[in-house]
Amino acid sequence: MKRNSRVCKSPFKALFFIAAFAASFAHAQTGYPDKPVTLVVGFAPGTAPDILARQIAEPLGKALNTSVIVDNKSGAGGQIAAAAVAKSAPDGYQLLLGEVGSIAIAPFAFKTTYNAVKDFVPISEVARSEFVWIVPIKRNYKSLADFVDKAKKSQGKVLVGTFGGGSPGHIGAELFSQKAAFPVEPVHYRQVGDGLTGLANGDVEGAFVSVAFAAAQLKGGKIAALAQTGDARSKLLPDVPTVGEAGFADLKFAGWFALLAPAGASPAVITRVGNAIRDVAKDPVMAQKLVEIGFTVVGSTPSEMAKLLNDDIPKWKRVVEESGFKGPN
Repeated sequence: MKRNSRVCKSPFKALFFIAAFAASFAHAQTGYPDKPVTLVVGFAPGTAPDILARQIAEPLGKALNTSVIVDNKSGAGGQIAAAAVAKSAPDGYQLLLGEVGSIAIAPFAFKTTYNAVKDFVPISEVARSEFVWIVPIKRNYKSLADFVDKAKKSQGKVLVGTFGGGSPGHIGAELFSQKAAFPVEPVHYRQVGDGLTGLANGDVEGAFVSVAFAAAQLKGGKIAALAQTGDARSKLLPDVPTVGEAGFADLKFAGWFALLAPAGASPAVITRVGNAIRDVAKDPVMAQKLVEIGFTVVGSTPSEMAKLLNDDIPKWKRVVEESGFKGPN
């Protein structure tokens, strides 16, 4: 039987090709980066993703021996930034600080111009921020179980507040509805102040907000926190039980923030950036700074980040589809 003439028959030639690849890989590792790296963020200055990006930019730059410049491409819940990085050159000089909303939720809630799985290479989950279910204090809900019991007995759908259709807080509320089996009708507030006023007045019965946001607002005495969605209680809210402690373990979810590169980025670049961000995450001073502003530091490996995407994307796809939500195209 005639064999394919292109098959390499010499083990020495095979070794040559392996050595050549290893040499080019090593060169890429030592040659990158030789200019500033841009970290693209999909939200405006002063928002949580922007604050996180600016906290890690300087130490990440030091670890990479270059400058890391934060570029805010805000709009559409992070979709504009994700689309821009997806179309950029896969050379490692444009990185995305992606988050659960634009990467795991938006592709199913909106018509995005990028494919969250095919257009990016995972580098690391940098940090995460859990959510807190807050309610009007005037309603006098005793616990999350009490809230669910009353929600099931209510006439019609339960009004829940969100800060944008298709946002993690909105889809998290849909997840709550599906897991606890009570109907919801989201009320989408464009302004945070309007949402807080609506919640305090009892116009809506509850909302998912970040831990840092909840910790700040609880001081006003008009809202109460019933549970937080992490595995453990946040140091910012030590008296608020987790959803697991409250009897709703399947309601665990988080707003994660991850470094992603455009598809096609070399393994050398992914390794270089991944090692650098993990070094940053291991710094106890940096970790403490992020904890104080409501983040949990992670610093995962590329394979761990890939697993997170493999687990989270199908999960949020199911929630979005079951909710029936479809954002404007």
